Amino acid sequence: MGSRVDPDFSLHIVAIPFPGRGHVNPLMNLCKIIAMERPEFLITFVVTEEWLGFLSSDAKPPANLRFGAIDNVIPSELIRAKVYVDFLEAVHTEMEAPVDRLLDSLAPPRASVIIYDLFLSWVVGIGSRRNIPVACFWPQSPTMFSLAFHYQLLLVNGHVDADLAEKGDEVVDYIPGVSSILVKDLPPPLIHGKHLGPAMRSLLLDAISAAQEAQYLVFTSVADLESAAIIEALRPKLKTPIYSIGTAIPNYFPIPTQEPDYLTWLDAQPASSVLYISQGSFLSLSAGQLEEIVAGVCESGVRFFWVARENAEWLRERGGGGEQGLIVPWCDQLRVLRHRSVGGFWSHCGWNSTKEGAFAGVPFLAFPIALDQFTNCKQIVEDWKIGWKVKKGCDKDGIVRRREIAQLLRRFMGSDECNESKELKRRAKQIGEMCRQSLEGGSAKHNLLQFIQDISRNCNNT
Repeated sequence: MGSRVDPDFSLHIVAIPFPGRGHVNPLMNLCKIIAMERPEFLITFVVTEEWLGFLSSDAKPPANLRFGAIDNVIPSELIRAKVYVDFLEAVHTEMEAPVDRLLDSLAPPRASVIIYDLFLSWVVGIGSRRNIPVACFWPQSPTMFSLAFHYQLLLVNGHVDADLAEKGDEVVDYIPGVSSILVKDLPPPLIHGKHLGPAMRSLLLDAISAAQEAQYLVFTSVADLESAAIIEALRPKLKTPIYSIGTAIPNYFPIPTQEPDYLTWLDAQPASSVLYISQGSFLSLSAGQLEEIVAGVCESGVRFFWVARENAEWLRERGGGGEQGLIVPWCDQLRVLRHRSVGGFWSHCGWNSTKEGAFAGVPFLAFPIALDQFTNCKQIVEDWKIGWKVKKGCDKDGIVRRREIAQLLRRFMGSDECNESKELKRRAKQIGEMCRQSLEGGSAKHNLLQFIQDISRNCNNT
């Protein structure tokens, strides 16, 4: 998309996200933040034609943030069919050539720097060939990055491909800067490869290696909350400067004038009475577990707001909704989490949801499914102490049953008589305030401005 641009832009950033919702959103948020901080920068956000269609319905971006589109080289049916290994392979092998061609077709000014999702490791090669500096954007937690970076330590200590029944409760306390963690709470693709097989592990390790050749490394985390010790442990081992820029969530952006219908429902509920439920957009629960959750939520009597991208109608058919709750296929998650009526967050613990829940200051019920979610769950429950695990006692099928779920929800969303629940809410509000202070003028804001200053200075010197 090579339309003419203002030749007076002082710097041109090209941003390339991995084509998944949990990757596109945070990089887009970072680009919006930079665009508003520095209106003299031009930002081109590169997506497939399919993703361009999705994003066109979102709020209008700043005037200096534009889209560049490549062909739909990744078959969308791979996502619908949940063929994740083939999807990863297509991203790794099919995107590079059209992105390279797009860079040739962009109208002046020439790209000054490329910000890329770490999983697109081939971008480092593009930058090297074109003599364009690259900034690696890590969309997961610094803890996850450090675990992957120190993979050899996990290997030599016998915690890779270990039998979780035998070694799951062993303590991993030898990763520099990372708090002690049980083997069973490590990210599955890294330690046993059962989910997505060896392809995901290989992709991750290759991407971590390539990131060390980038000129900048950007984390979306609040240093005071999670990453300060990790980053200090990584700095001597990486020649790449690290910037922990905060949560990179859309709290900066104007609220649309048109109020969605679901906000009317939330407005009518008592303060802190609604449980917000979301299991993410990429991986799914088993049908059996989902049946038990629906039944447990209904049996609990707790008010709920459930976002179910694929199963909204199915949930309604099984008794969800009605006067007790609302089921929708999509919502502005951060806006819902910050609503006065929402008092808790049932989450799959994806990193974006983890950041948004922490920022909103709501306590979690953690139900991880795969990937980095187990590690994020551990941080929520044990390190930050702002959540409870749902999946504790399970039957032989590995399913949490409806009665246990109902009892947990009543305790979690109940009155102040439960001191444990009361402390959870107090701690969640404290963490939320810490996140907001960091973004408004603390370490995250400082790191963000330093990153912008460094790319500007270095690009102008070349």
